[in-house]
Amino acid sequence: MFLNLRVMLVSAVLFLSLGTCSAGGVASPDTLNDGRRNITDGQTLVSAGGSFTLGFFSPGEPNRRYVGIWFSASTDAVVWVANRDSPLNDTAGVLEIDGAGRLLLLDGSGRTAWSSLNTTTGGATSSSFSAAAKLLESGNLVVVRDEEEGSGAVLWQSFDHPSNTLIAGMRLGRNPQTGAEWSLRSWRSPEDPATGDCRRAMDTRGLPDCVSWRGDVKKYRTGPWNGLWFSGVPEMASYSDMFTNQVVVRPDDVAYVFNATAAAPFSRLVLSEAGVIQRLAWDGGSRVWNVFAQAPRDVCDDYAKCGAFGLCNVNTAATLFCGCVQGYVPVSPAHWSMREAAAGCRRNVPLDCRDGGATTDGFAVVSGVKLPDTDNATVDVGATLEGCRARCLANCSCVAFAAADIRGGGGGSGCVIWAGDIVDVRYVDKGQDLYVRLAKSELAAANKKRGSILKILLPATACLLVLMCSIFLVWICKFRGNRRNRDNQAKSILRGASNQLIGDENIELPLVSFKDIVAATNDFSNENMLGQGGFGKVYKGILEDDKEVAIKRLSKSSGQGAEEFRNEVVLIAKLQHRNLVRLLGYCIHEDERLLIYEYLPNKSLDVFIFDAASKYVLDWPTRFQIIKGVARGLLYLHQDSRLTIIHRDLKSSNILLDVDMSPKISDFGMARIFGRDQQEANTNRVVGTYGYMSPEYAMDGAFSVKSDTYSFGVLLLEIISGLKISLPHLSEFPNLLAYAWNLWNDGKPMDMVDSSIADNCSPTEVLRCIHIGLLCVQDNPYNRPLMSSVVFMLENETTELSTPRQPVYFAYRNSEAKETGENTSSSMNNMSVTMFEGR
Repeated sequence: MFLNLRVMLVSAVLFLSLGTCSAGGVASPDTLNDGRRNITDGQTLVSAGGSFTLGFFSPGEPNRRYVGIWFSASTDAVVWVANRDSPLNDTAGVLEIDGAGRLLLLDGSGRTAWSSLNTTTGGATSSSFSAAAKLLESGNLVVVRDEEEGSGAVLWQSFDHPSNTLIAGMRLGRNPQTGAEWSLRSWRSPEDPATGDCRRAMDTRGLPDCVSWRGDVKKYRTGPWNGLWFSGVPEMASYSDMFTNQVVVRPDDVAYVFNATAAAPFSRLVLSEAGVIQRLAWDGGSRVWNVFAQAPRDVCDDYAKCGAFGLCNVNTAATLFCGCVQGYVPVSPAHWSMREAAAGCRRNVPLDCRDGGATTDGFAVVSGVKLPDTDNATVDVGATLEGCRARCLANCSCVAFAAADIRGGGGGSGCVIWAGDIVDVRYVDKGQDLYVRLAKSELAAANKKRGSILKILLPATACLLVLMCSIFLVWICKFRGNRRNRDNQAKSILRGASNQLIGDENIELPLVSFKDIVAATNDFSNENMLGQGGFGKVYKGILEDDKEVAIKRLSKSSGQGAEEFRNEVVLIAKLQHRNLVRLLGYCIHEDERLLIYEYLPNKSLDVFIFDAASKYVLDWPTRFQIIKGVARGLLYLHQDSRLTIIHRDLKSSNILLDVDMSPKISDFGMARIFGRDQQEANTNRVVGTYGYMSPEYAMDGAFSVKSDTYSFGVLLLEIISGLKISLPHLSEFPNLLAYAWNLWNDGKPMDMVDSSIADNCSPTEVLRCIHIGLLCVQDNPYNRPLMSSVVFMLENETTELSTPRQPVYFAYRNSEAKETGENTSSSMNNMSVTMFEGR
């Protein structure tokens, strides 16, 4: 049996390791046994290969403690929770194994908050015997009776009691004989692992099918297993080189299992609080979980979207995606006209079927679909497809049939026969053939219609091609003229935005129509919004070529206007560097101003370094690469491009991260151009973000390449410390620069390092970066290094660094000026400058 074989293998490996531990009298770090009977809050068990950790954790409120198992490389990726519905309210909890082979979670008063007692198998009683609990490298926590006192059978294992996550080797299924089920239950919220409303289970009626439920309502199903994949999830084949999928069908075990190949990354299937199931794979380089697949994917994945005998097509939004299979018409045309298709479809012509199997009926093939729900179907895996056809014709209740197994090519093998309604049918890529039973007249009408269409179509096609070619030529000429006029109008607006032209105004950048942008963003839906800044809102969009983009829409209430918009278009269109965000197009439509950028899935740097949970994603090597990448991007702006450009608003929220966590500088609305020999410029309009502004710019409006150097120094110290420049929680220090200087002056610079990287960073690299950061924030711009020197110092560890001087900080008189992250303009009366006196 599938389960027993796996248990025997687990037991054999486990007892070899337990025997070694017992002989030496030393408890293994992955085991609770006679040498180590419990773990307390703060202690952990770690699997032999280090892949998984078991211990106490708090996903939300710190005073709610749980025992769980998580991926060691990603501590927020919890795969199992013991006491999900009974959290402890302090850190006095203890997890122990007792003499009856039971795992017990005790609170500070010694009361049992959770126990494996009710789920223990193998005949465990109150009698005392030797047993051990071990966290295996698979992530499975197993309790095994000592082989000297028993058979060595597994008494209990966490894999039999999933939470909201399925990992390699776990089962999703049930035992048809006992009714025992292995299913996923969602968390109540991302911060609360209590049992939620959504459930993911295996439906074993008919063909095995994975189904998602919300309460008692069926919300989504994968489609039946066809031997290679679930028929509604053909993308399973695209990652078969990393994960093997298997459905086991036995009298006492019907289950889905996936396993990872030797070189595959960590993977998990997670059921969200909303009932969405995601397959996630761990990218060790960027230390993020990539989404491989997600379901439901679209409206056609909603269970029974089009009712009985309905057929959903995601590409036919004009009819609300629903139609009827051939030979059927809507039950209620009035409701369908109101785009309500739940009532489904009815047969157009009655079947001709009499006792004894005499019939004139036939079958129409509906190709490329997810097979219907098999709750009311009968299955014979040994039948042929032709035998299935004959069996269906002989049964007057049969309305459709299909192959049960598509392995081996051809039309497949096995037989699934539906009696009664067929529901939840949709078109999918690599879908199967469904044979729907129709009356003879319906089949004849369909054949006649196809023949008539061909007779008309062939001569008509020739005439149509000639006509279309003529129309196309006329349209091309007209389109080019209209596009030329539109482009000229847009460029005229760009030129009119400023009296200062920047060299050649020939912008080789697509002008995207407003209509295309509305379609790409689903009419600027809030679900598509990625964020909001000084310019306005940013939306995710998908253009016609399926290219993902980020679309920035100028807000009418924004303090920025035509000049900033022109800066973005003209400047970024002329810049090409791997550490600068790419501008893909722009749009000018009436009073609308929009910019189309490359889409970067990891959003901005501040999302990670200032978030208590997300900061662990960025280890020190990643942060160091980000620091160097930003420095190279600034060097390109200042020196290596054909223009000398001052960014003037460099900050963590303007550093975007691509899929590999490589940084890209964005938001050039405040940027200014310098001549090659120009050293400094002045402005009466100070714009940017307080805290990142250099003193000479904030006070006198003077800016230069050294202004960006100052902003880079602030950013560098933020990346190292994980603290914002304003430091609102450290009242004794007015800002991060004061805090950093005090620690530097006291010989304790490592105390400012973010706790999430303190244990795995390179002290030499970190100290050098702090040193460079303090040099960049010097009060006098002439004492700050050029970005060319900064890049050289970061890349060459042996280069000697000068001694930094005490930086200045700003003490703001108005509360608004204290907020970082807002683009503001200000007069000089809003603040005063105070020199911080080191202790």
